[in-house]
Amino acid sequence: MSGPVTSLVSPGALISPEWHKTPEGREYLAGILRRNRRRIFGLLERPSLSPQQEPETVSYKIYLAGKSGVGKTATVAKLAGIEVPPTHQETPGIQTTVLYWPAKLVQREKVIMFKLHFWDAGEQALKKFDHILPACKDKVDAVLFLFSFTDRSSFDDLPHLMSRVVESSESILRLVVGTKYDQTLHNEVPTRDIREFEHRWKVPVLMIRNVDGPRTPDGKALDGRAGIMEVAQFLNSICEHLWRHDQIAAGIYRPPDYTGEPKISFI
Repeated sequence: MSGPVTSLVSPGALISPEWHKTPEGREYLAGILRRNRRRIFGLLERPSLSPQQEPETVSYKIYLAGKSGVGKTATVAKLAGIEVPPTHQETPGIQTTVLYWPAKLVQREKVIMFKLHFWDAGEQALKKFDHILPACKDKVDAVLFLFSFTDRSSFDDLPHLMSRVVESSESILRLVVGTKYDQTLHNEVPTRDIREFEHRWKVPVLMIRNVDGPRTPDGKALDGRAGIMEVAQFLNSICEHLWRHDQIAAGIYRPPDYTGEPKISFI
């Protein structure tokens, strides 16, 4: 399949949306927690699970693109259960983060461990060094194009950003993420504009609140389980799109209504 591909899917169609709340789901989530705090994984580390729980692991490389200050680093921190930086600091060069997320496929009743390898690069580094963008895109599976709800220009620049980062000949999953969704008083991007964008560009828009979740009773760290509940829907959605895109690209899966063109989905 050629061209930039976006595999759109309705939430919950492929991945059980509430499975992480079940007793079975909580057992798997224990593998990405340590003393009720999210585990930080190195490149060669993996969740600690019992032999009976060893699921199939699928790995995806995800590059985050967006202008300086939209919240790329804060978004990864939120998803990984790390403290969200209180102020903006330009990412010096490339920053990578490994995140594991267990999910259960709806039709196959099978648990999959998604290994998400996020790549984030500072805007100045991208402009200064020609090798940064090619390194981030090397063997990449998906690109998250970020804009901030508090910065209208970052939303208006999305079409240019997408065409600059993903060429027409590349088969890469494209997703858009709206950050700082919690700052409603400063929102410069209304919902109708989001729907118009999805309809025109056939790319789904996800939304995230770039603020820390609840803390542990002693206040010394973020509450791992509570933080998971805040990002579960977001991670499930990313994994659903990655899984379907991967299956279609490999010729393994063809939905009944698949015609080779993306199907619009509002999230």
